[in-house]
Amino acid sequence: MSLDSALRARIETVLSSNPVVLFLKGTPSAPQCGFSARAVAALDATGADYAHVNVLADPDIREGIKVFGDWPTIPQLYVHGELVGGADIISQMAGSGELHAALGLPAPDRTPPQITITPAAAQMLKQALDNAGPGYALQIEIDRGFNARLQLAERDDTAITTESEGIRAQFDLVSAQRARGMQIDWADDARGKGLVIDNPNAPPKVGTLTPAETRDRVAAGTLTLVDVRPAQERALAEVPVASRNFDDGVEDIEALPKDQPLAFICQAGARSQQAAEHFRALGFTHVYNVAGGTNAWAELDPTVPRY
Repeated sequence: MSLDSALRARIETVLSSNPVVLFLKGTPSAPQCGFSARAVAALDATGADYAHVNVLADPDIREGIKVFGDWPTIPQLYVHGELVGGADIISQMAGSGELHAALGLPAPDRTPPQITITPAAAQMLKQALDNAGPGYALQIEIDRGFNARLQLAERDDTAITTESEGIRAQFDLVSAQRARGMQIDWADDARGKGLVIDNPNAPPKVGTLTPAETRDRVAAGTLTLVDVRPAQERALAEVPVASRNFDDGVEDIEALPKDQPLAFICQAGARSQQAAEHFRALGFTHVYNVAGGTNAWAELDPTVPRY
């Protein structure tokens, strides 16, 4: 398949204007496929600045970039106009430190993280490892939202490894940075039955504010309220305080300082909770959901309609 000259010129312009470009499905703040999410996580962990192209928003680029670099899948990473590869290659290079070198960055810190596995957790993990047979280790992966995934995997001599209570744990480069100081315990109580992970690096969980608390804090200038509903829905019931919205996208709000207190509101609280979790995963440290949304606000202020 040949590439239209105008489309080729568009792609070349993007590449010549930006030293690092990631073509992905979605955006770095909201990847729309697991492979794109992996590529974003690896790049974000390097701290490098990079441009991105959402191929879902441009069908011509989505198909054209595959022909341009003779690479059949998305995402694709380009550095100084040269194709690096897709998600698997990006992740492998991130784990080995090659990605830092390709981006012109200092070698990454591969110091093994200090973690604590309690005796109770170690007992359960040793049983699982014994059942798996020789040559297996505990693989720990921590995503950008600091959700930890534990699984048994074959020993990887290239992985970053540490040991606690006789359990070998191995990490990729990104997860190793996020795991420092983590504790793995075993619970069989009111919390349920299973492994319990305490990670001091994780951002605080999403808090809850009542409409009255939200009103007072917005009035005091100590809180930014974000209404996640579209404009036509906001017109049905607007809260009588200053607020921001996503009409022009989320980038401006994502660019706020990470210690800026943010509260999110919708009609009943479900959509705003999802938005709050998204911003928590980005590293915002004071994130709240307005409990009950505008429906609850109507109980505080009868001038706010219910719908």
